Amino acid sequence: MKESCLIIAGEKSGEDHTMTFFPELKTFAGDCEFFGVGGDKLKDQGVELMYHTRDFSSVGITEVLGKLRFYFKAMDLIVEEVKKRNCKTAILVDFQGFNLKISKRLNKMGVKVLYYVAPQAWVWKAYRAKTIQENVHTLFTILPFEKKWFMDRGVKNVKAVVHPLQVEFGSRLCEIRQRRHADFSNRKIRLLLLPGSRNSEVSDMLPILYKGAEVLKEEGFDIETGIVKVETVKPHHYENQDYKIDNIWESNDLVEAFNWADICFATSGTVTLATGMFEIPSVVAYKLSFVNEFILKLLIPYKGPASLTNIIHNEMIFPEFLHYEADRYNLAKTARKWLENENEYNKIINKLKKTSSMLSGDDFSVPEYMAHVIKS
Repeated sequence: MKESCLIIAGEKSGEDHTMTFFPELKTFAGDCEFFGVGGDKLKDQGVELMYHTRDFSSVGITEVLGKLRFYFKAMDLIVEEVKKRNCKTAILVDFQGFNLKISKRLNKMGVKVLYYVAPQAWVWKAYRAKTIQENVHTLFTILPFEKKWFMDRGVKNVKAVVHPLQVEFGSRLCEIRQRRHADFSNRKIRLLLLPGSRNSEVSDMLPILYKGAEVLKEEGFDIETGIVKVETVKPHHYENQDYKIDNIWESNDLVEAFNWADICFATSGTVTLATGMFEIPSVVAYKLSFVNEFILKLLIPYKGPASLTNIIHNEMIFPEFLHYEADRYNLAKTARKWLENENEYNKIINKLKKTSSMLSGDDFSVPEYMAHVIKS
């Protein structure tokens, strides 16, 4: 029987992170067969998909609860496939609610679990560090402070990696367009809309981001809009006869969209670190249902920023409007301040120039390390 490795990337951002090491891992791992959960990119790389990310991901407590039966069934089927293939290694990427649970079952079966992108246990559920300590062979962290945080809580084998976005964008970060407030005087202002990577996010957030742009237009600003569509989101979530968006990019053209943009309205998520790295002044918004918001306020003691650029800088560089504050008027009000005030616009860009340099890691090769674990 051929060597095999389970891989679970349950969301688009997780698949994007995986693609920063997986092509090389395939080379180092030889004839190892990979199977599990992913999207079109991993499928194209030869991963045998049991589930696609578009069906697997969810957001918010109520949406997760609605899919519990699906997740338990999926977990059982994945575990059975691991037994069938006599699989000895698993790479679990982010997606902590599901992956931490399955890590316990995999560890009991003698499977070595490589957990890539540490769960944000420092936000809530710090006890998850103990779950990792007991069930994970190696934990890979991507934020500057995370390695120490987990090691202080008993996780022994922790590897700090260069942030996957740093790897993904690579040399293109050296080609960032130098934005100038003076550009607005001789052309339209370019506003990029990034409504998220999940169906529910785009459904809830795109109308808010779009209406924020419309408010700016009503106030007399000459705005040109753009949007990046994500392949894991069903097309009908982008389709509305009232939307008149000037420029549309697919996710493969994300860097082109970044270099086009002057400012951005974005749903909170990994992409808000990318806009920081590309030095785009961004307004971050996120909205949950009333029930989800109420539950989170009861459960989460964390009071810091939500977007990754702000977390890394430990400063509210990007204004954040969460839940009931996430409306068109707050988005437009913030953008107006940047568009009317050259100093405010330039100040945020100067702060963002430090973002990429803050994303460092240990000196080792992720794909070589993983391949060694798979073969050992």
